Amino acid sequence: MGRLLAVDYGRKRCGIAVTDILQISANGLPTVRSCDILSFLKNYCEKENVEKFIVGEPKDLKGNPSDSMRYVMPFVNTLKKNFPDIPVEMYDERFTSTIAHQEMVAGGFKKKVRQEKAKADEMAAVLILTSYLESKR
Repeated sequence: MGRLLAVDYGRKRCGIAVTDILQISANGLPTVRSCDILSFLKNYCEKENVEKFIVGEPKDLKGNPSDSMRYVMPFVNTLKKNFPDIPVEMYDERFTSTIAHQEMVAGGFKKKVRQEKAKADEMAAVLILTSYLESKR
C-alpha cells in the first residue's frame, strides 16, 4: 500500500499533505512554491511509494467550479502527464482555508504564526486529505 499525497494548489504556494503507509492519518509537509511543485513531487516520489494524488478542487458555495479551476486544471494535467502511473483524483476543498485558520486559533497559534500563509496552506492540504480519507471509510 502506498501513500496518498494531497496538494492544495495555489497560484503562489502549494500546501502538501501525505498519509502514513497504512493510509490512516494525514500529516503536513512543508509548503512549496507553485513553480517548484513538480520537482518537489518528482523527488518525493523517488523516495516514497505514492499510490494516488488528491488535488483540492475549488468550488463555489453552490458546488460549481470556482474561478481558481483555471489554475488548478493545468496543474492536474501536468501531474497526469508527468506521473502517468499514479492516479489523480480531485476532492472538494471548500472552506478548508477558513477551517485551517479557525483550527490555528483554536490550537493557540500566536498571531504571527497565523499570519503565515504557508502554514495555513499546509493545514488546508491536511484537511483535504483527512476529509478524503474519512469519505473512503
